[in-house]
Amino acid sequence: MISTDSPKRFFSHTLTQVLTHKPVLRVSDAVQMQKEWSFAKTHPLLTGLYRRLFTMLSPEELVGHLQEVLETHEVNWQHVLSCMSTLVICLPEAQQLVKDWVARLLARAFENCDLDSMVTAFLVVRQAALEGPSVFPSYADWFQASFGSSRGSHCCSKKTLVFLFKFLSDLVPFEAPRYMQAHILHPPLVPSKYRSLLTDYVTLAKTRLADLKVSLENMGLYEDLSSARDVTEPHSQAHQDVEKAIAVFEHTGRIPSAVMEASIFRRPYYTAHFLPALLTPRVLPKTPDPRAALIESLRRADKIPLSLYSAYCQACSTAEEKKPESAAPGMKVEAVCAEGPLGPLAAALRELRAAMTDPTQYDVVAARVAVVSERLGAALGRAEEDGSSGGSQIQLSVLTPGLEQQEREVADLLLTCFCQNLIVASSFASPDRQGPWASRLVTAMCGRRLLPVVLTRLCQLLRHQGPSLSASHVLGLAALVVHLAESRSVLPEVRVGLPAPAEGLSVAEFFSSLLTFRTSETSLFCLKFCTAVISYSLCKYSSLSRDTLCSCLSPALVKKFQFIILRLFPEARDPLCPEDTADPPWRPLCRPSADWQQAALCLWKQRTFQELLKEKEFHLTYRDWLRLELEIQPEVDCLSDTERWDFQQWAIHEYFLPKPSAAGGCDGDLQVACAVLVDVLIDFRQSSRSHNYSENSDLVLSGCPGNRDIFSRLQEMAAGLEQGPGAPRSCSPPQGHFLFGVFRRRLQALASGWDVAARLQRQRELLVYKWILLGLPPSIVVGHPQAGRPAAPDCTEFFHLVNSELRNFSHGSALTHDLTVHFFRGLLSACSQSGDPSLTADLVLTACQTECPLVLTSALLWWPRLEPELRSRWRRCLQGPLPQELQRLWEAQRFGRSCLLPDTTSPAPGPAWLSAAALYFEIQRAGKDRVKSQLERLGCQGEELLVFLFFFSLMGLLSSHLTPHGRPRQAVDTPKALDICAEILGCLEKRRVSWLVLFQLTETGGGLGHVLLRLAPDQYVRLLPFAFYSLLSYFDEDALTREDAFLRVAVDMYLKLIRLFVAGETSALSTVASRSRERRGQGDPVGLITEARRLLLRSIPRCPKESFSNVAEVTRRRPLWRVCRRANESAVDTALPLRGQPGCAALAPWPLTCWAVVASFPVPRPQVSGGCTRLSTVGFLQLLATSEDCDPDVRAALLSRQQAGPDADLYREPRLF
Repeated sequence: MISTDSPKRFFSHTLTQVLTHKPVLRVSDAVQMQKEWSFAKTHPLLTGLYRRLFTMLSPEELVGHLQEVLETHEVNWQHVLSCMSTLVICLPEAQQLVKDWVARLLARAFENCDLDSMVTAFLVVRQAALEGPSVFPSYADWFQASFGSSRGSHCCSKKTLVFLFKFLSDLVPFEAPRYMQAHILHPPLVPSKYRSLLTDYVTLAKTRLADLKVSLENMGLYEDLSSARDVTEPHSQAHQDVEKAIAVFEHTGRIPSAVMEASIFRRPYYTAHFLPALLTPRVLPKTPDPRAALIESLRRADKIPLSLYSAYCQACSTAEEKKPESAAPGMKVEAVCAEGPLGPLAAALRELRAAMTDPTQYDVVAARVAVVSERLGAALGRAEEDGSSGGSQIQLSVLTPGLEQQEREVADLLLTCFCQNLIVASSFASPDRQGPWASRLVTAMCGRRLLPVVLTRLCQLLRHQGPSLSASHVLGLAALVVHLAESRSVLPEVRVGLPAPAEGLSVAEFFSSLLTFRTSETSLFCLKFCTAVISYSLCKYSSLSRDTLCSCLSPALVKKFQFIILRLFPEARDPLCPEDTADPPWRPLCRPSADWQQAALCLWKQRTFQELLKEKEFHLTYRDWLRLELEIQPEVDCLSDTERWDFQQWAIHEYFLPKPSAAGGCDGDLQVACAVLVDVLIDFRQSSRSHNYSENSDLVLSGCPGNRDIFSRLQEMAAGLEQGPGAPRSCSPPQGHFLFGVFRRRLQALASGWDVAARLQRQRELLVYKWILLGLPPSIVVGHPQAGRPAAPDCTEFFHLVNSELRNFSHGSALTHDLTVHFFRGLLSACSQSGDPSLTADLVLTACQTECPLVLTSALLWWPRLEPELRSRWRRCLQGPLPQELQRLWEAQRFGRSCLLPDTTSPAPGPAWLSAAALYFEIQRAGKDRVKSQLERLGCQGEELLVFLFFFSLMGLLSSHLTPHGRPRQAVDTPKALDICAEILGCLEKRRVSWLVLFQLTETGGGLGHVLLRLAPDQYVRLLPFAFYSLLSYFDEDALTREDAFLRVAVDMYLKLIRLFVAGETSALSTVASRSRERRGQGDPVGLITEARRLLLRSIPRCPKESFSNVAEVTRRRPLWRVCRRANESAVDTALPLRGQPGCAALAPWPLTCWAVVASFPVPRPQVSGGCTRLSTVGFLQLLATSEDCDPDVRAALLSRQQAGPDADLYREPRLF
């Protein structure tokens, strides 16, 4: 017998002869020419010889033999490097061995300054990187990983650094530009004291690039440095950059940062290449597309020269005129261009299909896939990069996925080939015996350039054309999805346009998100696709462990399969019999007459699949089921209304309710089931999915598709909780009603603050709460009777929601009509179940006076529409007259109405604020702005009432500023609201009634603040300083200065007004004012601050000394200084240009915030000379210049008034310095 060592020695000897045959090529030749020696470009006879020589040697022996030959022989570099390409292509086990060998070579090179080891390492790495990311990391990635950190061997000493840069410098005359660009843009890490070594190399490399007419400035904005191929021409790269920029702009709505940076720092490339590519003349669409929107955004940002933009518009007009003649020839040219590069790719794919007849010949399949990968670059019209697709994100638009014609043709060719290959392979072998062809081909699709194209095409097919796909397409695409999910750990995340989560999705999650259940057709397609994916996975990985199988399946897709099969097939809801152990139905699915529904049921009953469902990640939880059921559109559902009701009842009450929580159920707790449903419903109503089917995605939450029936189930369950045998009647549950518990938990998780984003998010959340609250029984609002007080329902949670949240989103001092009616309906419901209905109503409404007065003012506002229903229901159900507290509301409303009549005035019921609210709402309803004569008829009882009326008029004034003009809820506009305030203020001053207390409200104690602060949104309370000084021209200064509290209040309002201005909260007032011609000039905060300052400087000398006792406390407050200090950081760039202006030396101590505000003034800016200024509009800026938060002139006036008599100089123009 012949020993096995003999063939090995023969094969090793033969391989040595091949590698050392005619060693005429030098290292410099190999550096220049190795890109032509890749596997796909090597002659098939030579690669075939290598593959046969590899059969007797293990990967370890082959790598060791290569190392030995290179160390002991003169070699033919072409044969050595082409052998290396064949080795990493045909033997995947050798890839890691090559990486380890290169690491050893580098360590030896730097340890001994061994040039041969360095040369070998670089040539081997570059050759392996030529074969693509599925085989070896890109050269740029490897270079950065090896030399870009302090862990690299080059950082050991100066000697190793000199050795590295000497080697790189010696390569410069011979290597391709791409490698030098990678060295420059990802340079080795060098200690600062040796920085000159790097600088010298960079200079040399840039000089060489200039000689080759390759400029770093002309590199594309999104160019991939990981490619080791020839440099793309700037004009070709520019078109790629334009496509990428348009995609980013379409996704974010903003000009990409790379484009903005290029317009500043890379001006030559931006103007000479990017803009011409972007402004390619074309027939403009009637509705601006993303390209047109990006061009318009750049034009508005002054990033497109006017002449270039004008020429573009003229060329587009010309193209529009010539469209009929030139349209058809252009399409023919594109078709001819597209046919050229697709021919070689199609031929390579056909060769791959022929090689699949013998799955055991792995090296043959790998070789064919390598050729396909090589041909893909030419087919895409540009060099396909070597860079891995990992490390970045792919941006796609799910609703409007788009591809260029050439990209679509390439994607269709690849996907068609994959589907055909799968059907051919499945005809003679099951998936687990088909070999690695599918994995290898999918890996070739994962390049950085090709993967987005493939994913976009899959999105088009699965999301928008799924029901029209044939059975072979469904099977092929399902297998493709499985193999892409298998590689998800090395693939980038996918960010998609709406509807989608804010964060990126893995590839497996992305494919699952494409499957929807909106219509009967999409539901059936989802059933087919999920059946194919799961069946293929079970067959393909049947011999692997459970963990491996779980890692290859998408949990979301498995859950969707469970959902749709339980929904469509009542027999699937029955317990499975022990004998149901059918095999996965993959082979039956490949037959032309496949029964998909039977296959789905067969898969459902399959034992392996049922065992898989026991894994926690595959549990279809109650929350998952609700999310999927909410996506169903009832009008196009495959189930009838009755069938859908039966299914939902079964799912909730028979499947998920009794299920343990560990398995995704509710532990039999109906209240938990309701709480989860509410939580999911809120998420759905706020998600973009709820607006998929309509162009109107406003916050008006009505007619939202898909959730109508589910909300009906919530109503049924909530009614069961209220009326069932377990419903508590004697006491409130200690944790409160489940609905308010869900609201409370979600509100605590929201971001707090008064910025626009936080307010809008909170308002959107509260709109959904209100929608749910109004759809449930009104008894939820009023609550159950308290223990020990059977006549007093508990409204604590509703009161808390109103006071803490709904109050801040009310308009003025009232809730909306629907919410007000809902509360009183709940009150009547509670009264009907009480032994003493009148007492129950009186107790609840009395509690409202102190705990939630907004409910009562809301009732007064809507009383004309509320009263008929209240009286009718009370008479019908409860008999007798209205309770005392409801009668009080009627009397208050009658009083308000009578005050506006010329002859009679009814007495005002208590409390006074209630009568004042009724009177103000009547004034609003009547639309009168001259109410002085009616107010004068109020007797002595009217003094306290006038103070409260003044408060409500202030709220109306602020509401007129903050509410857009013409809104139905706004009864009066700003001028009328101001006149009403002035009339009431005049009455107060005439009666010498102090009203300053309204601007000193606090929650502490039992004063006015306890009630009034609960009647106004927090924003309105913060804007009271604006309302205070808006009435400045109506002040009786002589009378005010005689009041001890005036100076304290005026200074406090002045400082708070400036804080509002610095914090930007006055911008809402000025913005609304600028939109209305009538209001223009009324919301100017700067002018208001100026007038307020003048008032203070006039009033201080005239105030009695008693007024100064508490002013010092006000002027010592310092919160504004912290605001200014935070703002200084963002004001540096704006402030610095003013520093050099003449006469501004005295402004050096000013904080930068002041400079930013001065810089914002229109030209000419305030000029400073001689230490004085004539422009009082900038006087308030001095407040920002002192750590005491006090205007210097105001502070000086206060100190002077405290220490001496009146100073005549205070009446002159204030001195700033």
